[in-house]
Parts: sequence; structure tokens; C-alpha cells
Amino acid sequence: MDVELIREIFISKKEKVGALQIKMIMENDYSVIMNHKKIRRLMAKYNLETKVRKANPYRKMAKATQEHLTCPNLLNRNFNQEEPGKVLLTDITYLYYGKGQKAYLSCVKDGATREIVTYHLSTSLEMDIVYKTLKKLKQAVGYHFHPEAILHSDQGFHYTHPVFQGKVKKLGLIQSMSRKGNCWDNAPMESFFGHFKDLAEYKSFDNLREVMNEVDRVIEEYNHHRYQWGLNKMTPVQYRGHLLAA
Repeated sequence: MDVELIREIFISKKEKVGALQIKMIMENDYSVIMNHKKIRRLMAKYNLETKVRKANPYRKMAKATQEHLTCPNLLNRNFNQEEPGKVLLTDITYLYYGKGQKAYLSCVKDGATREIVTYHLSTSLEMDIVYKTLKKLKQAVGYHFHPEAILHSDQGFHYTHPVFQGKVKKLGLIQSMSRKGNCWDNAPMESFFGHFKDLAEYKSFDNLREVMNEVDRVIEEYNHHRYQWGLNKMTPVQYRGHLLAA
């Protein structure tokens, strides 16, 4: 029965996948082709309600603000240039856990593949969080960056700091920034953090090690096992291989 496979996938993914995700998992992992509208109907009929955010607000807002696409930054929101490693997006988000404890997650995302290239978790917002992120980024790319690589961020104090800017320049990266206070200029990072907080279950953990293990698990799942409609139904890692082979 169709709904049984849908229910099996839905439960295995902790009820955090929608119809499009289930369709891609069915095709890739079970070789079953089913229309996503039928999947959505069956999910509604059998009360398989996804425990994640509703439609991405960025998509609706982007349509309303298309007249502002030309921005004073190097990307002008052209995040995906179809070349892995060319556009690198970075940002920091907070994670509350335990009894009011707070951790900070610094990530670098590839604009073309949507892969999280590297990340660093810290209990401090001192400059060291971005210095360690840069160090891990260098290791993650095998000390070999795209010759035209751009590192794009917001105008937070970490990224405007002269020492950080010096380190970026030393790596041979071109630095780019969003307009002040404009989250749309770095929307893919905001979008990832939203997905991350849907998928990760860290709030009840008591110590940073448990939070770190959950961060590792979710980013591994996202990079290697989460099929994305906008990546030709591939995972970020699969799509990187696809672009490099093209």
C-alpha cells in the first residue's frame, strides 16, 4: 500500500520531512516513482503532519523585493555560480541548550552545492570562533581554494575586524559583504540555519559534547543524505560531484 512506504520514510526521518523530501527518498532509496501531489494527499489523509517550519518566507519575500537585486556587494545575491568552491557563505547562529546555556555555531556553506564545507561550535562569541572557522575551512578544501573564491558574510563585527580581514586576504579569498541589516543578501545561510534548527534535537542536552555530537550528526545528514529539489533531487555532496564531472 502506497501510504505504508510513505509512513515508513516519514517515521524514519523523525516526522521532519515533507512531500518533496519523501518523493526524492522514494526515488533514490527505494526506486519508487510517485507524484508529490499524491504523496501530499496521502500525508494529509493519514495525518502525517511534518514537524518543521512551513513554506520558506525568503521565497515569497524575494519575489516582492526583486527591484532590489542590485546590491553593493560582490555577489548581488548571485549565490549559485555553478562552480563548487567559488562562492562561500559564512555566518554564526546561536543554539540554546540545557538550562539556559548558549552555544554558537559558525558555518561556511558552498553557494553552488549548498554543502556545509566546514563549521565550528563554541560557547564564546570572541573572535576565536571565526579564526578557527577559517582554519578549518583551509583544511576542508585541502589547502587549495578556487582561484576566484569569494567569502561572503554580513557586516557583523567578526567579519569587519581588521585581523579577520587580514587572515581572509592571506588565504587568497576575496571578501564580500551584505548590505547593513539586510538578511536577504545572505539568505542561503539564514535558510540553512532554519533547516538545521528544525532537524537538530539539542535543546534538552546538558553539555556541549552532546550538542557537538548532534551538530555533527545533522550536518552529516544534510550534506550526504538530504536530497534537495533545487539540486536536481541530489544531496549537496552528490551535486558537487555532478558539477565537477560536468
